Amino acid sequence: MNIKVFTSTVLMFFSLLAAPFSYANDIEDVLNTKERPAGVVFEIVSNNAEELRHAIPAVKAYIDTLRKRFPKLDVAVVSHGKEQFALTTNNKKEYSKVHSEIKSLVKDAGVPVHVCETYASWYNIEPDAFPDYVDVSPTGPAQINDYLALDYTLVVIE
Repeated sequence: MNIKVFTSTVLMFFSLLAAPFSYANDIEDVLNTKERPAGVVFEIVSNNAEELRHAIPAVKAYIDTLRKRFPKLDVAVVSHGKEQFALTTNNKKEYSKVHSEIKSLVKDAGVPVHVCETYASWYNIEPDAFPDYVDVSPTGPAQINDYLALDYTLVVIE
């Protein structure tokens, strides 16, 4: 293990420990809150490269439902497992529907979609392997922690 990977792993671990997060078990928890949340961050992490085929349509539906209840709610998506590799430019043809849905989230719904540079580097995938509509964050957990520091509510997509 090289020093860059080790350092990133240690930073990721400690960022998770420091997270003062607001966690919702599912979307219903957010919908049933009396006060509008500051925002919602959806976390997608899977060992299955196919996961985004199912997760992104679910996230889009959740966002529509949330924004009916809380208009103009700030929302973000962080993908930081093997599923994020569906979003590389090389996989654009195989995962064309996923790419189209992600583009729509970013451009039409104003939802930033982040992937994890550290995790990608473990598989020798460089940041420029992702299209410009996908934000490559240094680490997925740190990106989530940044949203949690802004009082976003975390919803884990399983």
